[in-house]
Amino acid sequence: MSCHVRSFWLVVFAAFFAVAGPVAAQDDDRSTVSVSGEGTVTAQPDQAVVRFGVVTRAATAEQARSQNASSAKDALNAVRALDVPDEKMRMERLRLQPRYEYNDEKNQRERVGYEATRQVVVELDRLELLPQLVADIVNSGANRVDNIDYQLSDRTQFRNEALREAARAAREKARLLSETLDARLGAVRTINEQSFDFVRPQPRVARMEMAKTTSTGQEEPEAYAAGEIEVSAQVQVTFGLLTGSDR
Repeated sequence: MSCHVRSFWLVVFAAFFAVAGPVAAQDDDRSTVSVSGEGTVTAQPDQAVVRFGVVTRAATAEQARSQNASSAKDALNAVRALDVPDEKMRMERLRLQPRYEYNDEKNQRERVGYEATRQVVVELDRLELLPQLVADIVNSGANRVDNIDYQLSDRTQFRNEALREAARAAREKARLLSETLDARLGAVRTINEQSFDFVRPQPRVARMEMAKTTSTGQEEPEAYAAGEIEVSAQVQVTFGLLTGSDR
């Protein structure tokens, strides 16, 4: 083999090792660990959305509708008496339908009148008024309490704290894994928010039972105990890993 040929192959081998060395180091630098972290914080609700129904029955459709409008108006007036502004209450669509009962003698269903149903929604910013509000609307014409939805006026504060807790949990989990496997945690590579949730409490009693009173005629506040809202978040974080000589 001539000197020119040997010189050519020496140049090729030198170029190969010059490239292969940095690539190997780069591959090692790309070592990562991906973990998920969950965070949960609790908060006391400071708002409630009350949904209640007004149901009336009459021989004719017009009578059922008229009675329903009157009862719904009385219920809303009871809400106004508690200084709840009009923009915090609304009446939803009226449903009017025939009523049927089964006639055993004729062995068939017969129409016996009409039923009108309307749902009313009230947004309450003062939770201490909730027991009184429910009692007043029932006494004024409402005959069905459908739902009480407890809420937070400012979600951002608790959402951010849940995210911080989730991020801390992810870092702690990644640190535990890396130390256990003889590596050191590097910089954050990627962060992805996976989920976010508000778990609202529900009252212990429902519908018309919520309006019951004690023997003294006062409302039962414990029946409306709001409990706590759980705010949870989950994140996925990828960290770099420092191993071997990089440590």
